Amino acid sequence: MAKLEILEFPDPRLRTVAKPVETVDDALRKLIDDMIETMYEASGIGLAASQVNVHKRVLVIDVSETRDQPQVFINPEITPLTEDLAPYEEGCLSVPGFYEKVERPSRVRINALDRNDHLNGKLFVDYVSRLKRDRIKKKLQKVHRQQA
Repeated sequence: MAKLEILEFPDPRLRTVAKPVETVDDALRKLIDDMIETMYEASGIGLAASQVNVHKRVLVIDVSETRDQPQVFINPEITPLTEDLAPYEEGCLSVPGFYEKVERPSRVRINALDRNDHLNGKLFVDYVSRLKRDRIKKKLQKVHRQQA
């Protein structure tokens, strides 16, 4: 397995709308394994293929306490089960070090394939105010300039 490079906001490649997966094959399973390893190494709880510059509808998550129960979603379809919204503190491996409360449906249904059988070019910063998004963008650009 290989650790993959995670694209960081405001990289325009993060805005690419992912294409549906046509075939679940060994190449896709290797990508999934690499994504899981990358997610764990970055101390994340989720990673979409678009975040590693592979624009396919694949998402891996692990929200377990023990960090040993990864879940894979291929071609996920999310359906709200209620109109009730709830605030959730969100972060993103592509927007490192920033967390904001985002209103999301309180209950959803997810239909997806798994590895044996995200996305739409959206980031959590798209759901916060333009001012907050611009502030985050400027701070990350400054960090990138300092690292270059």
